[in-house]
Amino acid sequence: MGWDIRRNLAKINYRIHTDAIKQHLVPPELTKIEMNIVYATEADVLNMALFGKTAKQWRDENPEQRW
Repeated sequence: MGWDIRRNLAKINYRIHTDAIKQHLVPPELTKIEMNIVYATEADVLNMALFGKTAKQWRDENPEQRW
């Protein structure tokens, strides 16, 4: 699969992923900052699975393609 296709799949499924993280991985007693860390960590796991690199690694390698 090409990068664009994988990117679009990740984008489409983003809501499903964030809802699953919220429902199954984020304890309700966490602060907002702690919740953000959990979401960011899980997003990196998804990016590694789909793209083989974190969002930061991709941004560092592709500065001309920032949105």
